Amino acid sequence: MTTPFLPYGRHLIDDDDVTAVTAALRSDFLAHGPRVAAFERAFAEAVGAKEAVACSSGTAALHLALTSLDVGPDDLCIVPAVTFLSTATAVRFCGAEVVFADVDPESGAMTAATLAAALAGCGAPVKAALPVHLGGRLCDMAGLGDAAKRAGAILVEDACHALGGRHADGEVVGACARSEAACFSLHPVKTIAAGEGGMVTLGDPRRAERLRRLRNHAVSREPAMLTDTALSYDDQGQPNPWSYEQDELGFNYRMNELEAALGQSQLAKLPRFVGRRTALADLYDRRLAGLSPVLRPVARGPGVPSLHLYQILVDFPAAGMTRAQLVRRLHDRGIGVQVHYIPLYRQPYFRDRYRSRPLAGAETFYERVLALPLFPGMDDGDVERVAQALEDTLAA
Repeated sequence: MTTPFLPYGRHLIDDDDVTAVTAALRSDFLAHGPRVAAFERAFAEAVGAKEAVACSSGTAALHLALTSLDVGPDDLCIVPAVTFLSTATAVRFCGAEVVFADVDPESGAMTAATLAAALAGCGAPVKAALPVHLGGRLCDMAGLGDAAKRAGAILVEDACHALGGRHADGEVVGACARSEAACFSLHPVKTIAAGEGGMVTLGDPRRAERLRRLRNHAVSREPAMLTDTALSYDDQGQPNPWSYEQDELGFNYRMNELEAALGQSQLAKLPRFVGRRTALADLYDRRLAGLSPVLRPVARGPGVPSLHLYQILVDFPAAGMTRAQLVRRLHDRGIGVQVHYIPLYRQPYFRDRYRSRPLAGAETFYERVLALPLFPGMDDGDVERVAQALEDTLAA
């Protein structure tokens, strides 16, 4: 192969990122240091949230958010059928049960109508619904909020794809005006990278403190939180210098100082990264217009999305080939594409647990969708290369 392989996603690390991580390595702390708290403050400010709590992954963020809302056994949570495993597995980590909502066949997103249908079909109260801003395209949070409120359910946003997006009313994704929490991923292919890592944004300072305890085994050392006199206090009524208490089941979901240093350095470049992704998507739109209606981009929807994925819908019967054939032919030309996502009710774990019926919107979206390379390190020539490969392959 004469040209480098072009993956569907890739991180972009600059010299200032390396400098930030090197400084953390040379500091007094690799964990439990000041950088995590500084990153949390910067992240909260960037999205307009009152609080941000860092953790080890986007999956951990979802699990922590649901745990902090007391989601547990006997609870039902609604998850869109088209999303990554983590949205549903976080519910199961809490011991709650998953109900799959259908999605719009054109966008792959849960809508107010599909949420209402899932709520109506449950036959029991629903604790939470987890809308997913798939690919960075933004859900109708106003409509979803109204549907959830009528049913007495709360919303937890899976915003792992959507950092930097802005709703049509101007609200930044993560400000949580209509949700109890928003959860972000800082995986290397996401909008900013922390190596691994996640973030929960929310508006309740007391719950944020509970989240910080939960990510660290639910352990507290603060005197005000120590309640067991015999365990934690001396005969003078003073807390023992070594005392700590665990008051509920927690997790080892901490972010370390190296990840926080990288994440905060990357966060400073968020507008540049979002702008470059948008410019590349605009170029794709123009370059691929001639392949319609056999191939067309997924519409970006309302607001100003921060695109994690550039997804297209392909009429494979009209193209005269299967998706597998197209993927292999593009791969042979050094172009990586991906499918986001197989409907979750098809996965063996969920299939065997729930025996869910196929959902029409999810099936229609899944059978046509493909994600093309999109990341800030791409140049305009990379888009041309992908578009030409699609043209040549479809023509053949």
